[in-house]
Amino acid sequence: MTTQQVAARFNELAQQEKWFEIQEEFFSDNVKSIDPDGSPFMGYAEGIGPVRAKGKEFVSRIEAVHSAYTSAPIVTGNHFAVVRELDLTVRPMGRVQWNQIMLYEVKDGRILKEQFFY
Repeated sequence: MTTQQVAARFNELAQQEKWFEIQEEFFSDNVKSIDPDGSPFMGYAEGIGPVRAKGKEFVSRIEAVHSAYTSAPIVTGNHFAVVRELDLTVRPMGRVQWNQIMLYEVKDGRILKEQFFY
């Protein structure tokens, strides 16, 4: 699959909030997941197992989803990016509004890296 095809399928799943399905379908075995240094939300993980665990741990702390939005992807070369806006109640922080850019690197139809900017 091309980066454009991966991004299109990613968008289909993201619009349905199927984030773990995105991981299963596209993440490489050695995927890297990078949050900003000092993030109060999540950190760095490498490898499909630790990246899945990172996501599951965060989801386990969500008490309420007040709103969630993911933009259509912007694609160039072997990267695509989406805007993700969330209004959540998360333990122990309480209600937070989270606006980020999510950047993905693709090679041979697999996502090698996801990086979050917020």
